[in-house]
Amino acid sequence: MNLEYTFIAIMFPAIPLMMVMFGNRFHTVSVLIRKMHDDYIYNNSVPAEFDKQLSILKSRIILLKRAQIAMGLSFLFNMLSVFALFFNTTIPAQLFFVFCLLSIIVALIIYLYELTLSTKALKFHLLDLDKKNKKLK
Repeated sequence: MNLEYTFIAIMFPAIPLMMVMFGNRFHTVSVLIRKMHDDYIYNNSVPAEFDKQLSILKSRIILLKRAQIAMGLSFLFNMLSVFALFFNTTIPAQLFFVFCLLSIIVALIIYLYELTLSTKALKFHLLDLDKKNKKLK
């Protein structure tokens, strides 16, 4: 395979966009945790399936951190492949680019798993709404 700058440059817009997406998800989860904290501590309000939701939130934070690390590594490997091409060393450039792609794959797998946890947590809220709705009828 002939690795060129343009081939590596294709990854430059994708990596930061994914890092921003993971950062936004992390921010959203942190806002949710802070809201749950304040409701629980100051208002004595306990959400539905609190222990399960707490466990899921802990897992999501860890997964998002790992996804961000994997994307950061992919950006680093992408830059190292450009650096290696700059010095006309194609074997290291190819190796760094392979590591870049593998890091992105790992980040995407982690993201997909985090997404399943997110939907699982939403199901608890739906169950709680369903219970309240049945009580009102």
